Amino acid sequence: MLRGGSRSFSVASLLLPRSVREPAIALYAFCRLADDAIDLDGGSGNALAMLQDRLELAYAGRPRDYPADRALADIVRRFSIPRALPEALLEGFAWDANARRYHDIADLTAYAVRVAGTVGAMMAIIMGVRAPDAVARACDLGVAMQFSNIARDVGEDALAGRLYLPRLWMAEAGIDPDAWLARPIFSEDLGGVVHRLLDHARAHYARADAGIRQLPLACRPGIGAARALYSEIGNEVQRRGGNSVASRAVVRAPRKILALARGVAASFRPDASLPSHALPQARFLVEAVAAMPGWQAARPLRAASPGYLNGRLAWVIDLFAELEQREVMRRDLP
Repeated sequence: MLRGGSRSFSVASLLLPRSVREPAIALYAFCRLADDAIDLDGGSGNALAMLQDRLELAYAGRPRDYPADRALADIVRRFSIPRALPEALLEGFAWDANARRYHDIADLTAYAVRVAGTVGAMMAIIMGVRAPDAVARACDLGVAMQFSNIARDVGEDALAGRLYLPRLWMAEAGIDPDAWLARPIFSEDLGGVVHRLLDHARAHYARADAGIRQLPLACRPGIGAARALYSEIGNEVQRRGGNSVASRAVVRAPRKILALARGVAASFRPDASLPSHALPQARFLVEAVAAMPGWQAARPLRAASPGYLNGRLAWVIDLFAELEQREVMRRDLP
């Protein structure tokens, strides 16, 4: 599921230690299934109710007999993940199903916190990080990644009847959001709105960087790589003048490899001071993690040696190149 659903995260996860990678993949599986189920539901609310029931059973230690549910029950028990986090994730998916509109950047940030900031917070917990400032930075990273994805998918989302760009920004650019959604075409004014969103994404990436350098050493390369790969999506949209309507921005292997190497290197820069405050929209997640009692790390993470990390990075870069070559061959087939 991970290989088919997110190549960037799939490859970046290979740089994580096994003790983190396996629960991270299990977490991804439940998130993917939940997202798909609500997408297929058609807005009836049945899928959301079913997922909330599955979540309740997983937290009760009696998961449904599905691999993803059993894995979720295991990781929420082992890592004491507050239920408020996956519940907020499901709420964000429900907003998608209802084709919710977002008036301004504060509204859009509330959405991004739910569908991606929650994942960042849960990943931090899996890596043994629960300090409020560090969890807040994990939420920042999730929001930044979601903004990058929104900027990339403007055209595809419009074809599905969805609009995530802030309606206020579109109005300020002289674009009627409803009229544009009925006939989505690119214009320089729309490109300006996309650039504006990418500026916010960069600000959140910058806030997240200090948090990445607070992670256990063994975890920094994988998260640094994911950060770099997702931010490169935004860079590609920027190079196209903000036009993600005519076609979907795709980052080719050479740029991915360069971003991957830079992201891993940046994760080992000297520690930077953490911003002390959480996004207002993410404060409830940070507080839920801080309030969770009786947590003990399942196993302390050992620092990886520089030789191991260098070899792992070289292997992942080779894998990236091989995957890209396979994709090119697949596209060339009749």
